[in-house]
Amino acid sequence: MTLYTRFAAHMDAALDALVDAGTLPTGLDRKHVTVEPPRDTTHGDLATNAAMVLAKPAGLKPRDLADALAGELSRLEEVGEVAVACPGFINLRLTDGAWRSELAAIADAGDDYGRSRTGEGITVNIEYVSANPTGPMHMGHCRGAVVGDALANLLAFAGHRVIREYYVNDAGGQVDVLARSVHLRYREALGESVVIPEGLYPGDYLVPVGRALATEFAHRFADEPESDWLALFRTRSVAAMLVLIRDDLALLGIHHDVFASEAELQAAGKPEAAEAELRARDLVYDGFLDAPKGETPEDWEPVELPLFRSTAFGDDQDRAIRKSNGQWTYFGADLAYHFQKAQSADALIDIWGADHAGTVKRIVAAVAALTGGKTRFDVKLVQMVRLLRAGEPVKMSKRSGNFVTLADVVEEVGRDVVRFTMLTRRSDAQMDFDFAKVVEASKDNPVFYVNYAHARIASLHRRADEAGIAAGKADLSRLDTQELALVKLAAQFPRVVETAAAAREPHRIAFYLYDLAAEFHALWNVGNDSPDRRFLVPDDADATRARLFLAAAIGQIIRNGLAIMGVEARSEMH
Repeated sequence: MTLYTRFAAHMDAALDALVDAGTLPTGLDRKHVTVEPPRDTTHGDLATNAAMVLAKPAGLKPRDLADALAGELSRLEEVGEVAVACPGFINLRLTDGAWRSELAAIADAGDDYGRSRTGEGITVNIEYVSANPTGPMHMGHCRGAVVGDALANLLAFAGHRVIREYYVNDAGGQVDVLARSVHLRYREALGESVVIPEGLYPGDYLVPVGRALATEFAHRFADEPESDWLALFRTRSVAAMLVLIRDDLALLGIHHDVFASEAELQAAGKPEAAEAELRARDLVYDGFLDAPKGETPEDWEPVELPLFRSTAFGDDQDRAIRKSNGQWTYFGADLAYHFQKAQSADALIDIWGADHAGTVKRIVAAVAALTGGKTRFDVKLVQMVRLLRAGEPVKMSKRSGNFVTLADVVEEVGRDVVRFTMLTRRSDAQMDFDFAKVVEASKDNPVFYVNYAHARIASLHRRADEAGIAAGKADLSRLDTQELALVKLAAQFPRVVETAAAAREPHRIAFYLYDLAAEFHALWNVGNDSPDRRFLVPDDADATRARLFLAAAIGQIIRNGLAIMGVEARSEMH
């Protein structure tokens, strides 16, 4: 039990005591009661809103309830001071012993410090990347891939069972275009001179796919009509692209549990099943759409279509789930896909590019309708990344045809740099990825700054061993107020994990690690001017052991946080 969960339990016990004393009625809803650091640290170490939340339903004045709670909390051994602030907030200042105990708890928990059980019993399906299977991964896919994977790690660390899913869009027109592009490469491999026309995929990555088909089929399909080879070339091409995609994602340490095929979904009749389910609930009906904006009634020929009542769930108009030719609309197929995912998960998360923002409302409405509002569904939008080199836009890759490949970027700067950088801003905020800046040895580069803290700690322990300072039991009473201030920040890690998981925001881990590294570096730098304040003091073994213990705990939290981000902690910087 960490300090924050322990004090949440203390708060429950204090409230129970007031119920037993008759001060509070039974059955009050406590779910909005919080115990957290105050915004202004001069007010104390912890603050609670319990009196503000419970006073009104209890029929009490907030100040009176706060005073009663303060009396209960002041009895705790770990509490040094309790203060009530108007109109009823309670601030607690903890004893130094409480923070030393938490420091020991970090060491005892090790890799599990910060791990939570808040998600226990909850299965979450996270669908991310889901790029069209028409080529290798490029940097347009990278940010969503990292955000999705880090979020999956975060939710697993918070106790959830996580399903990592990739939706293969292999039923649309883009895979026919892919097949035609590969057919040209197939003919090229047979010795024919070809020109890739506008509208087909020009990348050199299709050359080996064409060669493989030429080796297998020789001239069999060189001059045959498209109807004879399109389905075969589509299947083979998609399979080859998925191999490329898996290999590219593996470069980032990303591995999905499920690759769900849109074509298989449709072949299995899932869209029809979803439609039947919604019709049974009167949420799909046959009707007519209004004329699109800009078209006059004279130019618009209305066609009766099956429409989903998305306006009942906040959308601005009802949405067609089939086209006039009977084929499923993208929304109709997507609706069935989410219905399928909801069968095996308690919560769904989609990681989408920001260009899909206009469709969020309707799919959220559809999931709410299909699950009866029982399945939590979040869509996290990810903005594009602008690639720069020393401030100048990066030129495109010849191999890809019109984009910068993920493989090229990982090869140049490394997996960890890419992953960390993608989490240094909110996913819905624009981002610049400058090849020069992301490898810069500077405090302005979070990738370097956090890992430098960990490397400093590893170096510190190596130097202590070389100095012959035994690793005996640390006397944590040797840690003073300045050093305990770092413990206070370290102790927030479990709370950061829980709040980040609840908000579905893995970037909060990166932000926290940067703040923790900054505080550690600041404490380290004090020793530059005051030798007795250094972490390693050769003629004071007790102080050194206590500071080594502190440093080891900070290193442990950095490792735990980086593991959530999918980044390896560095023991040396080169």
